[in-house]
Amino acid sequence: MKKILIAIDDTKGTKEIFAKCALVCDCMRPETIILLYVEKFEGRSFIDEMLGEAEMNTLRNVLEGTEFKAALDAKAQKIGAYYKGVMEASASGSRVNTVIRTGQPAEEILKLAEEEKVDMIFVGSSGKRRWSSEILLMGSVSREVANLAKCPVLIVK
Repeated sequence: MKKILIAIDDTKGTKEIFAKCALVCDCMRPETIILLYVEKFEGRSFIDEMLGEAEMNTLRNVLEGTEFKAALDAKAQKIGAYYKGVMEASASGSRVNTVIRTGQPAEEILKLAEEEKVDMIFVGSSGKRRWSSEILLMGSVSREVANLAKCPVLIVK
């Protein structure tokens, strides 16, 4: 494998699974590991999953240059730097790149995987055991990535 994409975020679950991802990457020895953090402008609500590309572009333009956007960017940089440091310490010989995108996580993961022609995607499972309205109607990020990716997907729990 030459390129692996790992989706990261600021959840406790990502910290828990990241050690497993780092171990697998150390065994696979990919040339490049891409860490993707997806900024979401909106909160955790049912409606935010319904925003289309046009609405997201409008929201991006409106928020550009604001304190809110600067805070989101600083948070993304901090999280990316943390996981990059962890990965560089454990995956010897691999180049580690951090990418920050804005939008719906599953869509951005799939877009970057296509653009970079990655060989495999690692994504965490939310670990939800109950069916919520969000999962029932929209599906989880890991499920959407697994169903639509053109390369193998490892869902880490």
